[in-house]
Amino acid sequence: MKKPRGLKLNNNVESEGQWLMAEELMLEIVTPEELAFSGKVEEVTVPGSEGEFGVLVGHVPLLSAVNFGELNFTQDNKKTYYAIGTGYAEVTDVKVTLLVESLVRADDIDAEEAKKEKDEAEAELSKIGKDDPGVQKVTDALRRAEVKLKVAEKL
Repeated sequence: MKKPRGLKLNNNVESEGQWLMAEELMLEIVTPEELAFSGKVEEVTVPGSEGEFGVLVGHVPLLSAVNFGELNFTQDNKKTYYAIGTGYAEVTDVKVTLLVESLVRADDIDAEEAKKEKDEAEAELSKIGKDDPGVQKVTDALRRAEVKLKVAEKL
């Protein structure tokens, strides 16, 4: 018998063989340095390449690029926020795996430092032309700083 999406087999003796809806997603966030997070969550919202997308148990499987942005998830009825770098997301009916270049928890963000980074990137952008080979690097630095500021405001 094929396993229905988002369901798990009930091993309870009285109802052997029945499928139950899984209650939580497994979320794993991997950076180049470490397995940054691994745990069960109720839901997760990811900044995908085509816009933000939310995942609940039973989600259709997908692969997506991840953009700089705000990642959040609910665990034990509490929202947790991160500033996340680019990478990839793999979603199954019961698991989300994120492979990302960077990850900073909201309460680890120094808002003053992020504001300074934003100001420096804006100043640098005003000095260089649109055709300058370094414009993408500076634009990315600006976007990272803006994301950090946005996420820091969530506290």
